[in-house]
Amino acid sequence: MDAVRVALLREVLAGTEWLTATRRFAGALRGSVVTHGGGLLLVGTPEYEPWHLAAHLVDEAAWSGTPELAPTLVRHDARPTDPAHLAVGPGRIEAARRGETLLVVAPGDAGPLLERVHTARRAGVTVLTLATADDALAAMAHETLTVPETAELDLDTVQHLVSAATGENGPSPRGRRRFRDRLARLAETVTAPPPTPW
Repeated sequence: MDAVRVALLREVLAGTEWLTATRRFAGALRGSVVTHGGGLLLVGTPEYEPWHLAAHLVDEAAWSGTPELAPTLVRHDARPTDPAHLAVGPGRIEAARRGETLLVVAPGDAGPLLERVHTARRAGVTVLTLATADDALAAMAHETLTVPETAELDLDTVQHLVSAATGENGPSPRGRRRFRDRLARLAETVTAPPPTPW
């Protein structure tokens, strides 16, 4: 989803809790990784790997000038023969230490992750969750955004809103407006309804 589509989605969602909730969550994510100097681990469940969110966070890291936002994707079925960026297995969660941030995306049962996440949290890792249920995983998290299956948005759409907001939260580098900020403003202007005639 590009900046124009995100702007359109935000316009449709104006007045709902989703914009505030996704920006709050994105602010917590950005604040955690920037404050601690990076070390963002991103993991899904054995049935769901958040590839798309990882790609968007890498893009947002580059566009916002915040390299700390680029995550390490932790994969449940990683093999040593995979390329280095795809070969990080779940043992990396248990090896995480204070100053690192773990973002867990769990559409469904996160049971297989609970022990690893608990170990990471005890080691001082900041834990954030994007999930479809308030469960034991959400209870362990420092910050959580729950997207119930009955919600008007699905988890994939919320991930787009979070990733976009993550890249825009905080001051622009050197006090100048970034290209993406200008593009988003242009998209909002172009897609705004016409002014009411007097």
